[in-house]
Amino acid sequence: MNAHARQATPTPTLPRWAGEGEKALPTPSPAQRGRVGVGAILPILALLLTAFTAFPSHAIEIKRVVSPGGIEAWLVEDHKNPIIALEWAFEGVGAADPKGKDGLANLAARTLDEGAGPYDSQAFAAKLQDNAIGLGFDAGRDAFTGNLRTLSDRRDEAVELARLSLNEPRFDPEAVERMRAAVLSSLRRDQADPSYVARRLFYATAYPGHPYGDEIRGTLETLPTIGPDDLRTFVKTQFGRDRLLVTATGDITPDDLGRAVDRIFGALPAKATLPTVTDAEPKGLGETLVATRPTAQTVMLMGQPGIKRADPDWYAATVMNYVLGGAGFGSRLMEEVREKRGLSYGVYSYLISLDHTALVMAGGNTVNAKAGQALDIMRQEWKRMAEGGVTDQELADAKTYLTGSFPLQFSSTQAIARILLSVRRDRLGIDYLDKRDALINAVTRDDVQRVAKRLLDPARLLTVLVGRPEGVTATKTIDGGS
Repeated sequence: MNAHARQATPTPTLPRWAGEGEKALPTPSPAQRGRVGVGAILPILALLLTAFTAFPSHAIEIKRVVSPGGIEAWLVEDHKNPIIALEWAFEGVGAADPKGKDGLANLAARTLDEGAGPYDSQAFAAKLQDNAIGLGFDAGRDAFTGNLRTLSDRRDEAVELARLSLNEPRFDPEAVERMRAAVLSSLRRDQADPSYVARRLFYATAYPGHPYGDEIRGTLETLPTIGPDDLRTFVKTQFGRDRLLVTATGDITPDDLGRAVDRIFGALPAKATLPTVTDAEPKGLGETLVATRPTAQTVMLMGQPGIKRADPDWYAATVMNYVLGGAGFGSRLMEEVREKRGLSYGVYSYLISLDHTALVMAGGNTVNAKAGQALDIMRQEWKRMAEGGVTDQELADAKTYLTGSFPLQFSSTQAIARILLSVRRDRLGIDYLDKRDALINAVTRDDVQRVAKRLLDPARLLTVLVGRPEGVTATKTIDGGS
């Protein structure tokens, strides 16, 4: 699912953009796939690295802009650097591909910038490169997202190319075949990746028959069935303005942003036609699945029902997760599994909040011979947190980190626009950046204890191991060969 992602040492204690949204689901691609030539990206990269560096979140003024056509956007206006970033999401779009067409939304995301309007793939790419414009799309299970990056003096060209990609994509057969081949190649390559196998097995077991259990890139069988007409139908029916959220940052005024937004999105259908996606509770709780693979190490992944982003206890759960496994070397899991016993290079935990489900998860890897021991310790820490919560010092340290590190995420124009989009998607309110620290600082030890007891139960963990783990009692073994 995209989510993709989160990964060597995830930091899912932060909002959706930092690690507990769609990227947690098994997806192959980066969160954004902007296309721009290496030579052209140098000037824009330099500005991205300097714009808004370590900009204090509490000092950011967010303006609500309504375009002449009635499209709302949030804007952080700043004219210190001549760069503009736009982010947008069509909520619910791509949530469920048609039966037998798995991978449709992802293939659309891969091909929207492969030619549009009068420009074929090569001409479109040349226009982006020559004007130092970054344009990208991504398909997730909860939304179809896009991003645009441009220098201020190329704004008109950038807006026009974004408009063409959404309103007049070509989907030329050659481009579609090339992108399809790339996706098929990535699927075949991932079959040999134990971490990928673990994620796929976990989600397929937790969400059978639900889109969250599917591979968003599709399968080797379904991708060849998707043609240009399927992609055109997808764009015409699912990109509705009723599902659209837009944010922007940088060297643009509210009036100019309003006109740009109308130019890009104004001609899209007023309403999208989307399939219904139901809420889902994870299945397979309490099971331990082993997929045997001829590897020297075992990949471990485990999880159980979590907490939704709108839940008032989200901030207590965030603190709990930070102490349990979200703090890197400062977390209990890392201390017990790696530092004290040397059983793993890294273990971690994270929260996932999606539109139709929520999970609290943990993972890591270890040598096959120590898999049972490492797994037992992780479950013991799960239980210890559920029974005892956190100490005063752990609580204080978590609050210090979660509040102090947050402004560092505001590292570029594009990063700020992306954060604003996450705030909008999570319905946190335009004043969220001003309230966030207070919400975290208000968490008490009793809050963490209550939430830990509510969420963490080692007996209900769905556990997946990939490798040749020793000392593990499996409820099901899947033979992957020797």
